[in-house]
Amino acid sequence: MAKTVTIDARWLVGGIGTYTRNLLQEFQHHATGLEIQAIVREQDSASVRKFCRHVTVVDTPIYNLLEQLRVARASRHCDLLHVPHFNAPLLHRRPLIVSIMDVIHLTSPAYRDNLSTFVYARPMLNAVARKADHVVTVSCFSKNEIIDVLGISASRITVIPCGVGKEFNSESVPLAPAETTQILGIQSPFLLYVGNLKPHKNVPALLRAFAQVRRNKELRHSLLIIGDDARWKPSVVKECVRLGIQNCVVFLPRVSQKLLPRIYASADVVVMPSTVEGFGLPVLEAMACGTPVVASRAASLPEVAGDAALYFDPARPEELTSQVERILQSRELQSSLRNKGIQQAKQFSWKRSALQHLELYKQVLCVN
Repeated sequence: MAKTVTIDARWLVGGIGTYTRNLLQEFQHHATGLEIQAIVREQDSASVRKFCRHVTVVDTPIYNLLEQLRVARASRHCDLLHVPHFNAPLLHRRPLIVSIMDVIHLTSPAYRDNLSTFVYARPMLNAVARKADHVVTVSCFSKNEIIDVLGISASRITVIPCGVGKEFNSESVPLAPAETTQILGIQSPFLLYVGNLKPHKNVPALLRAFAQVRRNKELRHSLLIIGDDARWKPSVVKECVRLGIQNCVVFLPRVSQKLLPRIYASADVVVMPSTVEGFGLPVLEAMACGTPVVASRAASLPEVAGDAALYFDPARPEELTSQVERILQSRELQSSLRNKGIQQAKQFSWKRSALQHLELYKQVLCVN
């Protein structure tokens, strides 16, 4: 009789949502000898049922006491529970795998002294890391951080990188200029940032570098920022006004997964300015679409991009300015980065990631 593995799939937005959804989609093709089940919210049940036959609805918000009780109850009969975040149920009594993408809440000055970190993130991360039979993370950088900060042994942590969706590829058709204006509210050419606006994303440094590029070269480029954060957006908008670039920076809270590859393909440069990242999916997605990438020389980003991107010190916006200018001024460099990026992205796939997860499940369950 097949062993059952239950995935807590109640979080299907953002990076964790991309990770969870893609694993579930791949498991339907490759989970030989295991029965994959999912715990979902009602609003996601129909979409998850397309690739997961057994679905249990637990309509409970993330980060509260009730989820601790209800997820533990919903998973009580499974052979293994995999929770793709650190909010795993501490009352669960069967084998448990937890994915910890990063420990930014405990290491970044912007968050580590917050009340929510002291009340929830720090105690939960420590408790879950010790309770889990095994921890999955997405980069060697994150693994080393988890070892240092949470004090668990390297033997209990497996690095399984994220993949890049098949929709992100070098065949992605760029938006026509008229479409860019109509759909995005921005004119070509443009630079692109994809991600939220939290402090560790270092968006103000990007804004300062962008303003300097426009002053130095009198370029007509705009900047498109896809991502939102109600708490941090006002300060980012204020910085745009201070720099005098508010008329050439466009914010889009989100776009469809169908449209996003075309936006990547339409951008002249994608910039990832973070001071810390557990992985950095936008870097991989941009490279797969053949768009040159400039990334911070920090945390996991060089691990993901390899020699297929240009790098800068995240504390020095002038370095970012210089790297963006290098790309915009050289067709040869643009072509080189495009070709290198496409090849680098081919090293990452969700199929490979899923197969590595399945192998780990079998190891924990002692299944051949």
